[in-house]
Amino acid sequence: MIKKPIIIGIETSCDETAASIITEDEQGTPLVLSNIISSQINVHKEFGGVVPELAARSHLEKIDLIVKKAIDDSGIKFSEIDAVASTAGPGLIVCLSVGLSFGKAIALSLDKPFIAVNHLEGHALSPRLNSNLEYPYLLLLISGGHSQFLNVKKFGKYERLGTTIDDALGEAFDKTAKVLGIDFPGGPQIEILSKKGNPDKYDLPKPIFHRGGCNLSFAGLKTAVLKIAKEIKTDQEKFDLAASFQKTIEMILRKKTLEAFVQFEKKNQLKEKVFVIAGGVAANKKIRSMLVDLCKEQNYKSIFPPINLCGDNAAMIGMVGLEKFKLKQFNELDCSAKPRWALDEKATFLKGAGIKL
Repeated sequence: MIKKPIIIGIETSCDETAASIITEDEQGTPLVLSNIISSQINVHKEFGGVVPELAARSHLEKIDLIVKKAIDDSGIKFSEIDAVASTAGPGLIVCLSVGLSFGKAIALSLDKPFIAVNHLEGHALSPRLNSNLEYPYLLLLISGGHSQFLNVKKFGKYERLGTTIDDALGEAFDKTAKVLGIDFPGGPQIEILSKKGNPDKYDLPKPIFHRGGCNLSFAGLKTAVLKIAKEIKTDQEKFDLAASFQKTIEMILRKKTLEAFVQFEKKNQLKEKVFVIAGGVAANKKIRSMLVDLCKEQNYKSIFPPINLCGDNAAMIGMVGLEKFKLKQFNELDCSAKPRWALDEKATFLKGAGIKL
């Protein structure tokens, strides 16, 4: 029997310290042997958001324990690891450097290949951890730092169809929660509060709703929420604003997804139309439900990662490492962290004043 490769994945791009051991079964399907995630919610709660220096310090304090637990829980020996995959970007440079350096140290000590992984590629491929996903497919990546529609042609080949020109969707959720007085991370709480409110109470703006293709914008929406929140006097008004915000996001995503479907179909010969939704905001149940219904209407198959793998995790990093290992796509130990690292490196940078769509 041929030995299947065993990969350790390490993730420290923001405020989760994570490690995972990945291999594959006889059919070549990824197999997660362990997946350990340590959150830093309590570290950053009093500041209402992630403080990079505190996040990096927390990674330094925890990473050796998290890696050891991932190895112990997997049932494999340290010496059985065939390669080390660490997130190299995008993310917070001080945080990326911790996992990247730790991964390089392991690779050097074991004399094994090192693989630098794009965090976004991990999200893009994460549904392959629980589904038999065929290429090409359309990806909506919605997280705290990224909001993009991508044409995933095959492993390593990505074409950006649309992106946010300002805030990412997860950032808009968290900032809206903050102005409503909800503790960090507040994004998931917006959905809970919205169930108590009237979604039609406030008519909120939908930036670039009728232009810009499937590009997205959330800064104007966030500003409108801030202005209204200053006038709120009751809990019910807070619930109504949360519900109106949630509804507006769903309307924006529905409209822009329909445009992305059109672009995706023009660019591919399709036997089956597949839409993958990944990233932390993909855990929002109302957004999931809306997109599932939209896919049924448009004859698309909708695929999500498991809820516990929507946010940042090392299983997805290890899985990308596994694919790269099989292709012998290794990196030198002097490779550096990339705080900005687009999946589609040919795509135009669309952030800042003066953007024309």
